[in-house]
Amino acid sequence: MYNTYMLKNKFLSFVLFFIITYSASFIGGFVTVSLKEPWYSQLIKSNYNPPDWIFAPVWTTLYLMMTLAVWFFWHSNRRDMNTVYIYFIHIVFNTTWSIVFFGLHQILLALLVLLILIFLIIILIVRFKRVNLASYYLMIPYLLWTFYALFLNFNLMILN
Repeated sequence: MYNTYMLKNKFLSFVLFFIITYSASFIGGFVTVSLKEPWYSQLIKSNYNPPDWIFAPVWTTLYLMMTLAVWFFWHSNRRDMNTVYIYFIHIVFNTTWSIVFFGLHQILLALLVLLILIFLIIILIVRFKRVNLASYYLMIPYLLWTFYALFLNFNLMILN
């Protein structure tokens, strides 16, 4: 009986973290699809910009890795709620970038949002490392991709 409860609890917590994490993807995707064009197509882009089709599979994978990272952390013996709160705040900033960049067309402000997001990701990585190495490793690709996004955002700011 106890094992069944634990399994349900783990399943329910995964579903909850999945919904919260992918809400950023849903909101960001909706704003992007609705407000991206024709503005984004008219921007001058650097040669470092990947084709548009690459973003959806990369972000989908990263959101899954983020979900797993916070879920593993949640089920660790030494978890703390402050780290979970930071995770939720970071999700807000993740979503905010799409709104600011694609919705409001504010490249500089989006760059500032990315800097805050990177700061929050680094805090999460440090906190995850103390408690669960799987969580720590799952966040590294996200940090690297976000640095790449910062680089792309900076290039768009300079070129436009």
